Amino acid sequence: MLDPQALYAFEPQALEAVEAAFGMGGGEASGAASAGPVLLHFFEGFMDAGEVGDQIVEHLLEDPERTLLARFDADRLVDYRARRPAMVFDRDKWASYEAPAIDLYLLHDSAGAPFLLLSGPEPDVEWERFAAAVRQVVERLSVRLSVNFHGIPMGVPHTRPVGLTPHGNRDDLLGLYPRWFEKVQVPASVAAMLEFRLAEVGHDVLGFAAHVPHYLARTPYPQAAVAVLEAVQSATGLVLPGVSLRTKLDEVRADIDLQIAEGDEELRGAVAGLEQQYDAVAGAADRENLLAEPADLPSADELGRAFEEFLAEHGDGSGSGEL
Repeated sequence: MLDPQALYAFEPQALEAVEAAFGMGGGEASGAASAGPVLLHFFEGFMDAGEVGDQIVEHLLEDPERTLLARFDADRLVDYRARRPAMVFDRDKWASYEAPAIDLYLLHDSAGAPFLLLSGPEPDVEWERFAAAVRQVVERLSVRLSVNFHGIPMGVPHTRPVGLTPHGNRDDLLGLYPRWFEKVQVPASVAAMLEFRLAEVGHDVLGFAAHVPHYLARTPYPQAAVAVLEAVQSATGLVLPGVSLRTKLDEVRADIDLQIAEGDEELRGAVAGLEQQYDAVAGAADRENLLAEPADLPSADELGRAFEEFLAEHGDGSGSGEL
């Protein structure tokens, strides 16, 4: 493997900023910050139903006091032909170019407590080298806990609380959430592989997958983003800001309810079926694998197609209620 350290570079004064923010001196944490910082990380490009990770990152980066600490070599890690960056052509010239960036920031929560955020496009290549580079950063900055998050499409209704699947290497942080899965094999992601590699060498890791109704998987679903924020707060002690996301909850719920009410009977029946399944499963607290319950329900493709047909019959879906 090539030297992982060549994949990233700290900004000038970055280490000094971290030491000042977390009360560190000489590389060792002291005082109230002796446990070290929390690192949140999300990489766009893999599964993120409801744009859960995208919404959270966009929201957290609104911090006016954010400080760029380090940049990873996106030019080496991103396949431009697979995910072509956006450019703007203005009349007779190229006006702008949106270069991909994988950046590490120092941010602050609502109470002023500092934490770290690593985000950007998911690397297309050199995963092991990237994971080794992030491990170096974790150890250099004395990170005490790394947390990732995203949304997954599930056969659940929007009329019920958002469920979460936690994962990590510390039972005390996983909470008492129902376990929806047994042993399954899924396609890998950088976030999952990074969590695995960090845990292998003894670093504490935690992740949350928010359950997004599969018929809403391709639209921003703030309910799931807020559920993840609250779970991260509970696990880390951070007071993460969420006002702008919470203000959208009632509006989004009302828009979804309206579209379902105006949809055809098949659509309403499909959602009612999901509600019945959810309620039946929620009442069976002694069942370990909640997805093992049989049910004659529409598939994700069937329900999504019903929504698309409804939207096509009722205009372009522009506005805050677009699904």
